[in-house]
Amino acid sequence: MTVPEASVPEAASIPETDGWVRLHPLTPLLRGGRFLLVALAIVGQRGLRDASLEVFLAALGVGVPLALSVGWLLWRAMRYRLTDTELQVESGVLTKRSRRVPLARLQSVDVVRPLFARFLGLAELRLEVVGGSGGAEAPLSYLGEQEAHQLRVRLLDLAAGRSAGDSSAPAELEQEQVLVVVPLGPLIWSTLLGAPLVVGVGLVVVLVIAAVVDLTLVGGVLLGAVPLLIGVGSFAVRRMLTEYGFTVAESGDGLRLRHGLLETRSSTIPAGRVQTVRITEPLLWRPFGWARVEVDVAGYSTGGGEEQASTGALLPVAPREFAHRLVARVLGGVPPPVGDRPPRAARWRAPLSHRRLAIGLDAAHLVSTHGVLTTTTEVVPLAKVQSLRLTQGPLQRRLGLTSLHVDTAGRRLPGTVAPHRGDAEAAQLLADSTTRARAARAASAP
Repeated sequence: MTVPEASVPEAASIPETDGWVRLHPLTPLLRGGRFLLVALAIVGQRGLRDASLEVFLAALGVGVPLALSVGWLLWRAMRYRLTDTELQVESGVLTKRSRRVPLARLQSVDVVRPLFARFLGLAELRLEVVGGSGGAEAPLSYLGEQEAHQLRVRLLDLAAGRSAGDSSAPAELEQEQVLVVVPLGPLIWSTLLGAPLVVGVGLVVVLVIAAVVDLTLVGGVLLGAVPLLIGVGSFAVRRMLTEYGFTVAESGDGLRLRHGLLETRSSTIPAGRVQTVRITEPLLWRPFGWARVEVDVAGYSTGGGEEQASTGALLPVAPREFAHRLVARVLGGVPPPVGDRPPRAARWRAPLSHRRLAIGLDAAHLVSTHGVLTTTTEVVPLAKVQSLRLTQGPLQRRLGLTSLHVDTAGRRLPGTVAPHRGDAEAAQLLADSTTRARAARAASAP
């Protein structure tokens, strides 16, 4: 699907004195349009119900200039300025807000292009920082597309400590090598072989049982299944739209991800900022040799929105061997193989999954594997470890088992667990991991 875009001058943001810059002049059209659409939806519904076209037209005549005026006021009140150490953003009409984003805490910069913004050749810049408040820090919406990409490069350039006079840095950052483009076929099938297939098969089983017991139950089962089918279907469609055309490329500032059909997103995972990597292999994917890779980068929020969830995918679906090679590329080294199995007593605590429990540890990484229907492998760079702790439940205590938990600065993925190890082994694993984590942090310190 190709969305036509208007021919808009890229350098259309308006500079002011003292380095302050306003957003793109077409921003009021997009911001005011949101207010207008909501107002028209409310008034239009009432107008159609009352069969009063005059009311609708009158509301339209008042709403259009009002929405544009609100958009203009918001645009007029917002400006930004970039220094060598921080991004400064001022906004607010009735209440002035001034935000400072220290570049030293900058984790990633995303360029997002919603559907309507794409028609006008505009884009939104979203920043994620360490210890953020749960959302994008000081988002800039909207800029010209080229200006947004140039500002993204400049922000990452300054955050990496490159001087303002280093003119070669932006050119190097813009160069990229495409590593993989996820084909549409595997993306569709991998999505359908997840929750949609499980729910579909489960529904068929329930219908068959209902038909055997009493045919009159079939109608009730179908009626109750409608909301479930709608929910699962919307999840599948949303995931395919979000991860459509997923492209992973390598550049001077890290790995670049591009994806999306209706809303395109360009994000960057800076080198050395990954907190945890997770490789998942669902049961129905194993005959195809597929795996999914997710990453946790400090600063990305888990605010519950679709965009937060989608940014966790480093690779939606790919052959298992390629997924592991990409993980090694992201972490800057090959993680150790898992081989240390839990003691025999673990089968009483995890009767179905004890055969898949394994760990691996070297000087740079801790690896843990677990799961029943979905095999999950988690890799934690020891240099990113924030804390290590041992836990022991009542049944574990009777069996002489202990679990090791590893916490990082990431917030999307839960803490990595090496579950159900022997008490002595868990204590030794804690000591070894702590020592190696200190050494890894010291080695990675600038």
